[in-house]
Amino acid sequence: MADVDTKEDASSVLDFGSPSPIQEKPSAFQKVSNVLLRWGVETNGITPIPEEERTDKRLYQMFFVWFSANFNILAFGTGSAGPAFFSLGLRDSLIIIVLVDLITCAVPAYFAVFGPKLGTRGMVQSRFTWGYYGSIVPSILNVFSMQGFLILNCIIGGQTLAAVSDKLNATLGIVIIGVVSLLVTFCGYKVVHRYESLAWIPNAVAFIAMLGAGGKHLNPSTFPEYPKATAFNIFSFSCFLASSVISWCTMTPDYGVYHNAKASTMRIFIYTYLGFLAASLVGHMLGAAFAAASPSVPSWEAGFDNGNDVGGLIGAILAPAKGFGKFLIVMISLSVPSACAPTMYTFGMSFMTISPFFAKIPRYVFTLISEAILIPVAIIGATRFYGTLVNVLSIIGYWSTSFAATILIEHFVFRRGNFTNYNIAAYDKPYALPIGAAAILAFAGSFALIVPSMSQVWYIGPIANAGTGDIGIITGGVSAGLLYLVLRAVEKHVFPNRIA
Repeated sequence: MADVDTKEDASSVLDFGSPSPIQEKPSAFQKVSNVLLRWGVETNGITPIPEEERTDKRLYQMFFVWFSANFNILAFGTGSAGPAFFSLGLRDSLIIIVLVDLITCAVPAYFAVFGPKLGTRGMVQSRFTWGYYGSIVPSILNVFSMQGFLILNCIIGGQTLAAVSDKLNATLGIVIIGVVSLLVTFCGYKVVHRYESLAWIPNAVAFIAMLGAGGKHLNPSTFPEYPKATAFNIFSFSCFLASSVISWCTMTPDYGVYHNAKASTMRIFIYTYLGFLAASLVGHMLGAAFAAASPSVPSWEAGFDNGNDVGGLIGAILAPAKGFGKFLIVMISLSVPSACAPTMYTFGMSFMTISPFFAKIPRYVFTLISEAILIPVAIIGATRFYGTLVNVLSIIGYWSTSFAATILIEHFVFRRGNFTNYNIAAYDKPYALPIGAAAILAFAGSFALIVPSMSQVWYIGPIANAGTGDIGIITGGVSAGLLYLVLRAVEKHVFPNRIA
């Protein structure tokens, strides 16, 4: 991989606007950053990576970073929501999982192409659709979304670790998972990629062991009878799954900005798509299968705690393996940072895009801020896991689908799918970038249909209540795309020179 850490002096990131153009002595903050830079910690900010530095030809890393990030117990927990939360039988759950994953994995996979082709982080790239000031909106939303993802991952990782011993509880487990995630993310891009290349291995061993230990109970003839599937539950589970996949699109560009800019779009897309699809299918299907079987196995049902403790379910499944099973549980839980690390990294990059002031603060500072918020909120959210899971992923899905629609319409319609039609040098020039009114109005307008289409524990809209279930991401994505198509054409006519 290209050396991403030694070409930029830390002081260029840390200039807080001192009145003196010459600093005789570096500040304590700059000294710390320079030491971290020598240790290999990434201090680069949101400046686009020049094409001559986008040379890493190891595109297989695009597979592993997203395979590892999704091949874990959060995907298992997401799939288990079909039987446990939406009351769907195994057959219905599996059909929905296959169809939804096949379609939706294409969205974050295509967004990953923007990284090598443009050298821009996801929220910086959004400026070419939303404008310099308009992009503050998705950047702020992405900061909250990344923190939401982190909370979910730490909850499920902490619960799993707590299943090893009665002396451990979910609170201590959450703290341990949070600290491990911090250590990986703190070091930056290179360490994240190296970690993700290996982090999937413990989960692969554990999932195989789970099938070996509990496979005899995965006989549908012994499962309890589930209610007949309704349109409400089918659409709600489908959109919940879609939200969990599509919402990765806001961060996938961040992990290819040093990879080969001359690689074909199709190669980058295929590597990323297969990483998402293989991991999501396996994790979701295993989660659905074991959750559907849990009511027929008393120890599994007790461990599952009415669907609120996925870690307890995994512990019960692996209990027959005794000491080896506990070892695998530890390995599963300690691999949760494979999903936390890229999320925490993008949290920092999104924060830096909000304001020029934040852009001057090193990324690793935001990692520490994220950690400080993460642990106490995760401890509180762990008491109602499925309510937290469904609420967080659905809300992230609502906005990220509308966001994705505006970016894709801009790219394929107004820029003809041609990456050379982006003037990357203008990424920080407000008056060269699009004004952003079309994206903001289309995004806001989409919520006129999202809100009545929502179905959450705390609110059910009239459209959803009519029997459709939660179709907010469908109505939001379609309406945002159509509105942007019209409004952007008007915007270009009124502001013909804002075409960077």
